Amino acid sequence: MSQRPASPRPSDDASAAAPPEPLLDDDALERLDDFLDSGRVDEDALDLISTHGFMVALAVAPSHIPDDPWQAELFQGEPDYADRAERDEITGLLAALRDNAVALLEQGGLVELPFELRLDGLPPEETPIGDWCAGFMEGVFVDESAWFAEDEEAAATLLLPFMLLSGLFDDEPDIAELAGDTERLEALTAQLPELVLDLYLHYRVPPENTGKPKPRPKKSAGGAKGKGGKAKKPRR
Repeated sequence: MSQRPASPRPSDDASAAAPPEPLLDDDALERLDDFLDSGRVDEDALDLISTHGFMVALAVAPSHIPDDPWQAELFQGEPDYADRAERDEITGLLAALRDNAVALLEQGGLVELPFELRLDGLPPEETPIGDWCAGFMEGVFVDESAWFAEDEEAAATLLLPFMLLSGLFDDEPDIAELAGDTERLEALTAQLPELVLDLYLHYRVPPENTGKPKPRPKKSAGGAKGKGGKAKKPRR
């Protein structure tokens, strides 16, 4: 992979005027946290921070992902719900997180992430930032081929910061080299809300018409092997 994350850029006037907005209120996030941290989900299921990144990736995704594939990936199986009401509550909160992200990004807004956007000298994988980006990449893996279908080079460039901060690709030499640039990592971390919006606009706004987002295409999720035929990275 030859692409490098873009150098830090100043926010445009719209982004500077509108601070990032939360996707769920504190009570809803706490409810999801309690459920995901309970013994009623698989031990390999995503935690709250990773789930937030996962659902934001589904909001950005160029393809529509039906409920069954993403729920199976997020929970690593079917949770032991107390009853149908609890199932509807939890899946409804997750869908609301995704749908609120779509609505916000559609208006050019920035997503508030549930952690401080600072590494403080730590490797990303030892922070919530790494967990969130790993969850985001898990969301990409659900239908990875769709992300690279139209413009592989541009998609790879836009996804590279998330890959770099996730810690999932540190065994790849080019990623390992970039991971040693702590100043760049800090800059990318601070830019995460803007980078999410950049990705969303990449898939929604045609180059010849930057004023109107395009509709999300409806595609079935398949067993994509990913860019270049590579299998997806395992979850941490």
